[in-house]
Order: sequence, then C-alpha cells, then structure tokens
Amino acid sequence: MHCVSYMGYICVYNQTPRGQIISFVKDFKPPDICWKFHRGDKHFSSFNLFCWSKRKRSGWTKWGPKFGSSSDQQGDIDAQWGRDLGIFNWPSRPSLMDDLCEANGTFAISLFKILGEEDNSRNVFFSPMSISSALAMVFMGAKGSTAAQMSQALCLYKDGDIHQGFQSLLSEVNRTGTQYLLRTANRLFGEKTCDFLPDFKESCQKFYQAELEELSFAGDTEECRKHINDWVAEKTDGKISEVLDAGTVGPLTKLVLVNAVYFKGKWNEQFDRKYTRGMLFKTNEEKKTVQMMFKEAKFKMGYVDEVHTQVLELPYVEEELSMVILLPDDDTDLAVVEKALTYEKFKAWTNSEKLTKSKVQVFLPRLKLEESYDLEPFLRRLGMIDAFDEAKADFSGMSTKKNVPVSKVAHKCFVEVNEEGTEAAAATAVVRNSRCSRMEPRFCADHPFLFFIRHHKTNCIFFCGRFSSP
Repeated sequence: MHCVSYMGYICVYNQTPRGQIISFVKDFKPPDICWKFHRGDKHFSSFNLFCWSKRKRSGWTKWGPKFGSSSDQQGDIDAQWGRDLGIFNWPSRPSLMDDLCEANGTFAISLFKILGEEDNSRNVFFSPMSISSALAMVFMGAKGSTAAQMSQALCLYKDGDIHQGFQSLLSEVNRTGTQYLLRTANRLFGEKTCDFLPDFKESCQKFYQAELEELSFAGDTEECRKHINDWVAEKTDGKISEVLDAGTVGPLTKLVLVNAVYFKGKWNEQFDRKYTRGMLFKTNEEKKTVQMMFKEAKFKMGYVDEVHTQVLELPYVEEELSMVILLPDDDTDLAVVEKALTYEKFKAWTNSEKLTKSKVQVFLPRLKLEESYDLEPFLRRLGMIDAFDEAKADFSGMSTKKNVPVSKVAHKCFVEVNEEGTEAAAATAVVRNSRCSRMEPRFCADHPFLFFIRHHKTNCIFFCGRFSSP
C-alpha cells in the first residue's frame, strides 16, 4: 500500500486482482461507467477513483485521476471530466483471468486437434471452457504427480491461483442484463462413502459456484444416472437430455464431474429467411444439399496467406461474443489449416483489430450438431493418466480416501445456427484483407470449415467446431 497527496487530500493505492485501486478520504463518486461496471465488487466503493472497464475489442480502459508526476500517467488521455479525471487506455490488464483464458485457448486447440484427427470427415463440436472448468474443480483436490499431470493437460504453465481466475471468469459469464443468454453450471457427483473433505466442498462453492453432491452409486446406479441427466437437462434448457448413457456409471463409480454450458444469442446482423435456399455443400467424397443462408452486410474479414484461408467474424447482439469462421479456399484441404493451427496462430489470424470491416456477401449453412465424447482417452493423450488409475490417483486434497479416481469425463455438446442466431449447449500470423477481386467480397461456406464462439471481454473460447458433414 502506498500513500500520495492529491488535491490536498490523502489517498492510498493498492494492487488487487482487478488492477490498481485509488481510494480517497474525500467522498468523490467515480464516473458512472466505473460505478456500473464494478457495482457490488468488494474492491470498489464511492471513494475509489481508479477502475477498469473492458473495451469491446481488446485491451482495457483505465479511468482515474491525472496525477501530474505519478507513474500512473502512462497511456494516452482520451477524454477528461473537468481538470481532475481522465481516461487512460492500456493495451492490456494482466490478471489471473487473462492467464487462465490463455491456458484455456491452448487447451482448446490441443484437444480440438486430437478429437478431429481420427476422421477428418467427421463433425467436431465441444466446449473447452466447459471441460476445463469441470477438470479444474477436480484439480483443486489433486496432489503430487496427479496434480502435475492435470496441470500439463490443462496447459496451466503460469504461476497463479487458477481457481481465483475461474471465479472471475464464471462471474463474468453468468452476469445478467445481457441481450444474449450465456450460463454455466458445475457440479461434482461423488460416491457418499468416499468421505469428501468439508474444505474441498467449500472451495467448489467459492470458486466454481458448484456443489459436491454425494450419491449412492453402489446402492442405486440407475437412479444416480437419471438424477445427473435431469440436472444437466435443467441447466441446458432441455437441449442435452442424456449426458450419461446407460452403462456409463456403475456400482464402482466414485466421482463424476459435470459442467453444463448454455448459450443462445442473436446475430447483430440477422439473416433474412426469404433468401435461404437449397445449395450444394461439397465434401471430399460427395455433395449434399444444405439450406444456405445469405446476408449482405458489413462484417470484419481477413485472409491468411499461410493456409489460404478466409476469416470472417459474425458478431452477436451487443458484440460481446462472436462466431469466428476459418474457411479455406476451394482448392485447399481443411486438414492443412488444422495441421498449422496453434493457439498463437489462432489469435493472430482472428485478431479483430487486423481484420477489415467491409461489405461482404455471406453464405452460411444452417447447421445443427450434437456431439458426444468420452474424454478419458483424449485426456490421457494430453498427459492426464494417474487421475483415472485407482492405484495411482492422488486426490487427498478432496477426500480422506487418497485413491479416489475420476470414473468418467463425459462431454456432450449441442449447437444450432440459423437465421436469427446461435443456440449452443455443452455438458462438460499475418492477416491481410480478403484477396477477393470482386467489388464486394464473397464468403461462401459451401465446403468444410472451422468455427469458434469467442467471448471478447475475456478472450475466452467457449465453443470449437468443425463442420464437415451436413
């Protein structure tokens, strides 16, 4: 904590996970944008003059007093109120949540490549945020090599409390008052004879807004399965009714982790149904007729020379989330894009500030996907091995019984894209302008493509998909 003098008043400033906070003895209410953005945050009050607000595309805006010789005078002042308050634009605000979303993005691309490599003609759709938040709850109770392997699989390479990061992320995701619906829910279902620790249960609630519910898998397996499926159906508005198929849990089941994510958003520029018509969608082996939507409007576009691929960003209402589509040229196989793809390249290729907004003709198929995965073999390939082995699993931070292995990591994901927008649910780089020579560029998704639903405020990838087979 440091003390400075400002306008004859003593103030103190402190570093918190949200940034630097300036508190004044004098009761001076900050600008409305600060007050609204941080209402209810324990770090802020009417005495605070510094706060952060997230810009729509990238970086953070710092609102606060202009200090003369203070080091906090970095950045450009965009505007001011009187002679005392100014806005300082900062390129980024380092935080636990930023590190977490970086890890989530790396995990997303790594898992995507593993899920899609066996059959490149198969559709892929999953929620990396859903999977990583469910696994992170279990990670809280992991010790020794079990914890080290989980950290590696989840790409948690940086120091810091990732659970506080998830706490911030989930608070941001689940906020109300938006024109889109984005909700996430977590729960652990454990065998009641495993004697789970009270501290672990409290941490689940504190950081993940989740309960650890104890069930009798040994006593009534089918009733437990039905109970878990009912919980998921409720949290996904009925879009996912059976995350656990018959036979996936049994009398020896010790721990089932479940995360449900539900998203429903309308396009900022909706497609007009009267222009939707049948059109051929070309795969490597055949052609199928799809219902192709059409929209001519201004969108952000780019072109990646490295993989001969167009990039299109379709924002949802309020522009807090977008669908980003990677569409290779007709003569470029999607496998070329997938092989080159890394999270660093994804960020560079899809950087909104490097895309150019111009009028474009967009052809996008209506699509409806529902994909199911047993993630154990894929997580093993990412290095998470001991957690599934009763002889090696060390979850002594979770239960008095050290060897409580993870019994099942089931993930089911649903998405529907139509003229109005997108409905999705889940249980657990040089970019240049489009090279099209037409007066109005054309983005025609009539062959396999990749798509991602990204949250701008956190830069978190919520959903990843590959559409290869109508």
